[in-house]
Amino acid sequence: MKKLRDKIFIFLLKLLTLFSLLLLAFIVLFILKESIVFFKEVSILRFISGKSWNPLGSLDKLSILPVILGTIYVSLVGILISLPIGVGTAVVLSSYTNENLKRLIRGIVDILAGIPSVVYGFIGLLVLVKFFEVRFSFASGESVLAGGIVLSIMMLPYIISTCDESMEKVYNEYSQHSNALGVSKSYMVRKIILPESRRSILAGTVLALGRGMGETMAVMMVIGNAPIMPALFKKCQTIPSLIALEMGMAEVGSLHYHALFASGFVLMVMLFIVNIVLYLIKKSIDI
Repeated sequence: MKKLRDKIFIFLLKLLTLFSLLLLAFIVLFILKESIVFFKEVSILRFISGKSWNPLGSLDKLSILPVILGTIYVSLVGILISLPIGVGTAVVLSSYTNENLKRLIRGIVDILAGIPSVVYGFIGLLVLVKFFEVRFSFASGESVLAGGIVLSIMMLPYIISTCDESMEKVYNEYSQHSNALGVSKSYMVRKIILPESRRSILAGTVLALGRGMGETMAVMMVIGNAPIMPALFKKCQTIPSLIALEMGMAEVGSLHYHALFASGFVLMVMLFIVNIVLYLIKKSIDI
């Protein structure tokens, strides 16, 4: 009877795994199918290298290079801010806090992960954007920097959660040996915990970048949504915000409609490339 239950459980796990893979394949194929209609009219190279986005204009006005760069720029600003803070928080949690404080901080991190993105965007619009306009006399506080800061807060739970678990295991494994040898805790963190946690830090970076490049609402509310070449203190637009803003007003079956699907396909390819690059880095670390 026990073996039968085990077989049924394993079968259900395989079935659910297969269902997940088929669902992912269906989404990719559907977006590709809708994108091919557009790519028959406009070449992929022109689409990703042109600098003008005007759906009401001619075919050569349907290109998304500034939007691609805006997506990358905002995500990089977010990860550059959140990665050191997240890794530092994970080090403190794993090595410098007692159990009660650790549970409290982890609870706060879990709450951060559960807050809807529109709330982050609303706070960013009312606080961060207004702060830039008043304190720094920006013509508009909506900018790449504002989007990156909001995004960095949203990335933190992914980095902290991923790194904290790994660092705590390393700390528990080596702390007694370090204490017996008279090694200081800061030295152990620098020479043992951080090097041994490289893979978890990289995994957290992958998760955070995926979250950042795919984020829509919060970023859309603070970046200005202008399809122009991005700069740190100027407006920009990301691919998710472009799709969210224009899909509702695009006529189904029109070239504009298929161009938005093509933008989504480009975003998927970008995420795939990011994951491949980070996988190769992780492989070189393992070697």
